Amino acid sequence: MPGLIKYREKLNITQEELAEKSGISVRTIQRIEAGAKLKGHTLNAIAKALQISKEELIKEKSEETSNYKLMKLINISSLPFVVVPFLNIFVPVAIIYAKKEYNSLTKQIVSIQIMWTIISGFLFLLSPFFNRVFTSEIRLVLPVLIVSVLVNIIIILVNTIALDKNKKLRIKMKFSLI
Repeated sequence: MPGLIKYREKLNITQEELAEKSGISVRTIQRIEAGAKLKGHTLNAIAKALQISKEELIKEKSEETSNYKLMKLINISSLPFVVVPFLNIFVPVAIIYAKKEYNSLTKQIVSIQIMWTIISGFLFLLSPFFNRVFTSEIRLVLPVLIVSVLVNIIIILVNTIALDKNKKLRIKMKFSLI
């Protein structure tokens, strides 16, 4: 974990000194610095020994390992399939699993597509009932379909631009569906 190395070197201490300070074995510290996942008691002990928060130690890793070009690709991969239900979800998920890029941003990208597919499908199914309720002579099925596709395209493009500029999503949910 490059973040651990950075913090350890910033304090100018060796792996052995960190091991002594934290009560964690030198071998465990070596494994973590080589890329093993930092969690539980080990995370608490090392964060305390380095005098930083657990979140800061974990955040450092996720920022360093995030591949924003790949995330933009995952986000934009939904674009050709916005008119095909579930392919706009399946293609990004396939890329995530193929490239092993599991993180909160990729989960948000897929969650947004899942949520939008559910919302637009619901609106599409309700559009004939809106025709009857409002006794409209214009069939709403096609306009609802077109508007939902256009909104999804806008969501994808806005998030792609935000990933490019700010390295975060502009349109996101407060929860993840996956």
